[in-house]
Amino acid sequence: MGLLERLEKQKGDGGGNETQVSSLSTTKIYVDEFREVKEKAHKEIIELVNKRANEKGQVNLLSKENPQSDQILKLIEDVLESQSATISRTDRSRIALELFDDVMGYGPIEALLKDENVTEIMVNGPNQIYIERSGKITLSDIVFRDNEHIMNVIDRIVSSIGRHVDESSPMVDARLADGSRVNIIIPPLSLVGPVITIRKFFKNPLTDSDLIRFGSVNRKMLSFLDA
Repeated sequence: MGLLERLEKQKGDGGGNETQVSSLSTTKIYVDEFREVKEKAHKEIIELVNKRANEKGQVNLLSKENPQSDQILKLIEDVLESQSATISRTDRSRIALELFDDVMGYGPIEALLKDENVTEIMVNGPNQIYIERSGKITLSDIVFRDNEHIMNVIDRIVSSIGRHVDESSPMVDARLADGSRVNIIIPPLSLVGPVITIRKFFKNPLTDSDLIRFGSVNRKMLSFLDA
């Protein structure tokens, strides 16, 4: 089984070695035993990618649209193996997927963006990520490492559209490539750390049958609107 297949299988299996140490009604905090390995590997991967790109005059390999993303996956696997051969194959595949999302995508929320059932993502600081699924808002188990981790994702979002956000301009509205609306607020305007709200849209427009099925309207209302 190749790297891509193993990563997809690991993603589907879930699990991992993150241990919950505190669970409040609105906050979930986790300790990641591989945090140091991830941070070291992330730094080395960025340096290697930049070095290779400069040497060969290549386009930015870290672009989400870059078709050579499999090169990044192989590089991540090699770096992890060289750093810590004691990590199990299962954990290494999971870490590789997380690093790939950090380097190429939007970190911990990348999986939520790909989930068609999730219609809204609300990041209120590193340990409080709410999602809306099927019209219901719940607190997810997903967390960021810290505020800096969120800011890395924010920088990736705003830089892709030629915008910036900082203390002098702490709020920005943007759109992702798929059309999703994004609102970003950072300190000092936000008191809980960086905040990201992403409103996703259905790939296929809703029909009158969908609205009836959701209970949003009934047949008489549709007839009135049609008239």
